[in-house]
Amino acid sequence: MARRTSATRGSMPLTELLVSKESKAMASFGVRDLDAMLRFVPRRYVEPAPLRSLREISEGQEVSAIVQVESFRSRQMRSRYGFIVEATVSDGSDELPLTFFLPKQHHVEWYAKRLPVGATIGVHGAVGRDDYRGGLQLTHPDFETVEDTEEGRAWAQRPRPVYPLKQNISLATMRSAMEKGLEFAGSASSAVPAQILRRRGLPDLAEAARLVHTPLTMDDTRRGMAHLRFEEAFVLQAIFAQRRAQDERTPAPQLRAGGPLQQLFDERLPFSLTDGQREIGDLLAERIGNGHPTSALLQGDVGSGKTVIALRAMLRAVDSGHQAVMLAPTEVLAEQHHRTVLELLGELGRAGQLDGAPEATRVRLLTGSQRTSARRETLLDVTSGQAGIVVGTHALLTEGVEFASLGLVVIDEQHRFGVDHRRRLRAKGPQGMSPHVVVMTATPIPRTAALATVGDLDVLTLAESPGRRAGVESFVVHEKLPAWEQRMWQRAGEEIRAGRQVFVVCARIDEDEADDTPAQPVLDENGKEKTPALDPARGVVQTSERLASRPELSGARIGVLHGRLSGEEKQQVMEQMVRGELDLLVSTTVIEVGVDIPNASVMIVLDAERFGVSQLHQLRGRVGRGEHPGIAFFDTSAVVDEV
Repeated sequence: MARRTSATRGSMPLTELLVSKESKAMASFGVRDLDAMLRFVPRRYVEPAPLRSLREISEGQEVSAIVQVESFRSRQMRSRYGFIVEATVSDGSDELPLTFFLPKQHHVEWYAKRLPVGATIGVHGAVGRDDYRGGLQLTHPDFETVEDTEEGRAWAQRPRPVYPLKQNISLATMRSAMEKGLEFAGSASSAVPAQILRRRGLPDLAEAARLVHTPLTMDDTRRGMAHLRFEEAFVLQAIFAQRRAQDERTPAPQLRAGGPLQQLFDERLPFSLTDGQREIGDLLAERIGNGHPTSALLQGDVGSGKTVIALRAMLRAVDSGHQAVMLAPTEVLAEQHHRTVLELLGELGRAGQLDGAPEATRVRLLTGSQRTSARRETLLDVTSGQAGIVVGTHALLTEGVEFASLGLVVIDEQHRFGVDHRRRLRAKGPQGMSPHVVVMTATPIPRTAALATVGDLDVLTLAESPGRRAGVESFVVHEKLPAWEQRMWQRAGEEIRAGRQVFVVCARIDEDEADDTPAQPVLDENGKEKTPALDPARGVVQTSERLASRPELSGARIGVLHGRLSGEEKQQVMEQMVRGELDLLVSTTVIEVGVDIPNASVMIVLDAERFGVSQLHQLRGRVGRGEHPGIAFFDTSAVVDEV
């Protein structure tokens, strides 16, 4: 039994409130104290079928009824070990047997205690047929003791919370733990002041927890969840406010200089900046010119020109006597950013070389797979300040990387990095100072969502596109319709014969091996493993072999790209795509962000139901980046309406 003490507090460990089985079940979800438990919400709710008379039921129906136990008997099975328990119940209009198949004698005793003759119970289940006797029955129904009163009927009709489950953890265990925790809910306190809760008409935490975990109606669940959602948003905004206040007290390098690098860069650009790029660039320049660290989110669709804006800000940092870093989530993207920066800068990025401009800076690449000699040379330039711009992956975050004077950090694809990554890079700034941080994303974030999730960042939206993209059309193709798939591959072949290139993305590398990140088993409400709802995902290795034999792709030069290739192998494959030496690239999501192949016009995503909306948006943005229109096919085995 849970030990009740006068010192009970919201932060009390669950090991002091629950029995061992229950506390271990909650701990498996990371819930170890009462505060966390009250905020651990159900995955969904099950609403019982309307109460009805036993005389009205028929086979196959989901039914709920208030009944009285008329008889209880058990017997041992003849064909296998175990017991059959049968309780006959009646509501005055008819009788119905409840049947349970149990493995152990103590299970029989458990049911005998809870189904005594004369007890009034609420019963819920699916009506089946007794193959032996031919009559109707309920097999393993849910039941509980209730009163045959108006209040009892309302209680029997309440929504049942369904919690996330893992193997060997039953729904009954989770519900029992929650009900015990609710007894101590009054000792926990909300992070939201009581006067704010009253002003917004929200219940206090104890009442909200009761409404969420033991509701009488679905309206109760909505009222309880309103408190928890508001509290989460309130705490998040309070944290953001603290960070902004901390930034206002922290000095940062003032990147004010409009020096020669940025000016010469603007002059050598082969295109004119759009009005949107100039406007956002000016806003960003104003922010990084302050003496306190700026944290800005630069969002814009793929091809909108975010990289040019970020590079102009990085050159301003170099002009001001500091260094700038660009952090990318993958080596493929980091290498591409490095190439892009060098191409855009030209002689301005070749300091120390014979063809370098007098005003030039040095651009360095740092990744985890670099050879020791190249890494040592890069680190020397970074530490000495010879490298004004450094492009890299998570390798930039390691302790051995020290900057002479880091003034600006640019992070590409912010959803791949957390607050901790930003903090670790900021810690590499000049002594006593914090560098400015700009994070970029092509994933659309509505304003309200941005306030809730990245509220510590100033959001700068680049809405205007340079107009050099041809656009992308998207189609959903059902895997079970061969004619659709055949036409998809025909279309890919047509684009290849027209001189363009194709991406095919798979959810895994090899079908003969376990998934790189195996999914947790799907469990039913009793904690038993269910048959997987998804077909096995197609892999890069086997898909490339199948495509080589498809007549629609006859003669196509096919390459593969995935995370098991070395850094050099990945770079070689991408260079082949850039040079047009490959017609079709079968890949995992290593190409999800930033890969720029203007000649690529078709993106085919196999098993699309396994990818998130953000991933699909990013993958779609890999094609149609040049003069040719792009086509994105999302091939799926899921119901089309759900894609």
